[in-house]
Amino acid sequence: MEAGLREPGTPDDVVVTNDARRPVEDSTLGVEVQLKPAAGKPRHRLVALGDSLTHGFKNFAVHDTHLSYPAMIARELGWEREFRIPLYDSPGGLPLDLEWLLRALETRFGDNLSGLGETVATIGEARRLLEIHEDFWERGIGSRVMRQPNINHNLAIYGWDLRDTLSRNADICHGELVPAVDRPWPGLPQNAGTIAALRVLESARDAGRKALTPLQAAAQLGAEGSLADSGQPLPDEDGIETLTVFLGSNNALPTVLTLDVRWSRLDYAIFGAKDAYTVWRPTHFAAELRAVADAVRRIRARHVLWLTIPHVTIAPIARGFGGKVSEESRYFQYYGRPWVKEDAIVAKPERYPHLTAGQVRAVDSAIDQYNEAICDQVRAARTSGLDWHVIDLCGVLDRLALRRYIEHPEARPAWWTPYEIPQALVDALGFTPTTEFIRSDPSGITAGGVVGLDGVHPTTSGYSLIAHECIKVMKKIGVRFYTPGGEERQDPQVDFAAVAEADTLLSEPLTSGSSTLALLGKLDERFALIAGFERAMRRRKQP
Repeated sequence: MEAGLREPGTPDDVVVTNDARRPVEDSTLGVEVQLKPAAGKPRHRLVALGDSLTHGFKNFAVHDTHLSYPAMIARELGWEREFRIPLYDSPGGLPLDLEWLLRALETRFGDNLSGLGETVATIGEARRLLEIHEDFWERGIGSRVMRQPNINHNLAIYGWDLRDTLSRNADICHGELVPAVDRPWPGLPQNAGTIAALRVLESARDAGRKALTPLQAAAQLGAEGSLADSGQPLPDEDGIETLTVFLGSNNALPTVLTLDVRWSRLDYAIFGAKDAYTVWRPTHFAAELRAVADAVRRIRARHVLWLTIPHVTIAPIARGFGGKVSEESRYFQYYGRPWVKEDAIVAKPERYPHLTAGQVRAVDSAIDQYNEAICDQVRAARTSGLDWHVIDLCGVLDRLALRRYIEHPEARPAWWTPYEIPQALVDALGFTPTTEFIRSDPSGITAGGVVGLDGVHPTTSGYSLIAHECIKVMKKIGVRFYTPGGEERQDPQVDFAAVAEADTLLSEPLTSGSSTLALLGKLDERFALIAGFERAMRRRKQP
């Protein structure tokens, strides 16, 4: 047991422990379900609820939504054309695709983006690009709300937590749009999160044009029923074959975005008031989760896959400094921005935003309780005859955690084994990706590969691992996969070769090497990228 295990100010309902949570290996949690025979084919083979991790957010933006993990699953189902996704038609995405920005800077300045004499020019060019990007989304085509005739199948929205998904709809989002204001320095587009949400939800309306929340929109899709082989409607059957639910990360993620731990209070479910908090107390999370689970029970889906919440503190945006607090510990003394020099933060930690080992342990412990609450809901649903499953993404990330476990065998819990990245992905990439902050130079990728340039969200290859885990469970429960031509696939797998080719950050690496990390730090300092994203993510009005 480590000294000082409980950080002062940690709420009593947070069960702080030094024992790493054992991952779930059986998606059924040992509860068998006798399912009634189902007739026909559901009209909607896949629907997804979630936040940025399901929306397809990467490199600080939602852009290539056809490369989100639900879209990858739909492709393997042979349902890619039918799977409806929101579109974001600017190369810079929302709020800002760092890969797009850095490639543009490399084109102008070459490999050494932070070389002597280049800094002023580099920042000036970045400002010009950000102004173009800002104008597109604030005053140009991007500011217009795009309407689709039908409800999207990917109903995830970046930045949304449990309460947002329960209560927010397109009409509320319209009320949050603010007029664009000229600023002396460009930053992230104003209304970025709201515009992104409207492109998901503007078409989510009932027959009377009443705006629907993501949960209500999924329920409407589920109510459309199935079709018999003859084409005859079967309105009493479930309208969704598989529903994925991956929610809750944003009830803890702000801790690593702000490097500040502010526990929720009694007004945790109130818009505006809840923006003051960066992490939810486990009892508050469980109450919100019960409301979400009740809503999911009302969605007519044959199978529901619940994904657990990864430990946000493993994300390389909060890098560990100062060595482990003890030989057996999985925690470092301090956690700060990856572009800060280690000797600087260790010598004078008060000069830099950071989290302590005790704070990180408390946040991890709360997330463990969040995930137990998810398992409790799945267990209860299965007991009542619903085919719900747990996919433990938290366990996957723990088994990929390079600096926490792989580099420190003495910190590994007894259950720990390395995650087996599919060999087909390793072969296609030409290297084994890790959870380090991504680095590359003219020779290729030198570190990382699972997490993108924002230090939080997966690369396209990282998302393929989530799709892989979902498909493994879907195969076990009898979901059928087809080729685009309609032939049933006997051993469906993610097309990792296609994934690697589409993952331009890894297949066509940036060549600026270590200077990329230094430049990201300069850009964040100058344009407040992380702070702007965190503020935009949490700016909410009372519905």
